[in-house]
Amino acid sequence: MDIQNYINGEFANPIKNNWIDNYNPAIGEVCGQIPNSTKEDVEEAYQAAAIAFPTWSNTPLDERSKILSKIADLILEKLDFLAKAESKDNGKPISLAKQVDIPRSASNFQFFANAITQFSSEAHESIGFNAVNFTLRQPIGVVGCISPWNLPLYLFTWKIAPAIAAGNCVVAKPSEITPMTAYLLGEICNEAGLPKGVLNIIHGLGSTTGQAIVAHPNIKAISFTGGTKTGAHIARVAAPMFKKLSLELGGKNPNIIFEDCDYDKMLATTVRSSFANQGQICLCGSRIFVEETIYEKFKKDFIKKYRN
Repeated sequence: MDIQNYINGEFANPIKNNWIDNYNPAIGEVCGQIPNSTKEDVEEAYQAAAIAFPTWSNTPLDERSKILSKIADLILEKLDFLAKAESKDNGKPISLAKQVDIPRSASNFQFFANAITQFSSEAHESIGFNAVNFTLRQPIGVVGCISPWNLPLYLFTWKIAPAIAAGNCVVAKPSEITPMTAYLLGEICNEAGLPKGVLNIIHGLGSTTGQAIVAHPNIKAISFTGGTKTGAHIARVAAPMFKKLSLELGGKNPNIIFEDCDYDKMLATTVRSSFANQGQICLCGSRIFVEETIYEKFKKDFIKKYRN
């Protein structure tokens, strides 16, 4: 199945007709193609977002909330379909996608649909100075969201939902390794009534499409989850333009185990944190430090529990 960009509420091929192969990880065979979008595609997406921004940023919070809630509802209605798509694209078990990835994607939209109705601008009287200070909560404009492959729709929506809830418009790029559910999200947004241009989804490599998003002079903020080296590059590009940055980068999370722990609970948690989602979650323990007095027992029990 070939995938298209989603710009201004419509699906389109890349302007320069550049494509890259999309692989089924279960068998290692090409299952379709995705755009390798260039700066021209990103510019088209930016223009759509920029045109949509004045109206969307002034859309009443209740109306924004209803649209985000509708997106959440539609994700849950399509749970089985989206879970199968995520499994085929990413290689994870359908059961995991049904339990975690897709429900939490819906929860991302529902959480921010609710949250925006609970925040407002504030006024503070400056006692003794005959003055009032205002704290204004305002969207900043068009923002860029770049997400990874380990939890494709979950982390993609985690960036998009708060951005559009706050009144921003988005140019988003999913991982080129796992583009399917991001593509399907465009269809869901149309069905939910999200105005054209509020969300634009551009596919391609980080070195081409991602770079074009980060380097665009009028995209005001970048949210990126991925490798530390790439994050450092994004920071170098964005810093001279004073873009706002949110960088969630690679790390080596340790499990630290002491002799006085709740042993059974610790063992179950350590096995789960080591192998859940093949260990490809930012919260997974990738190193284990064990107090010497229980090291041999832990090693034996850990291997046994893993094999079982």
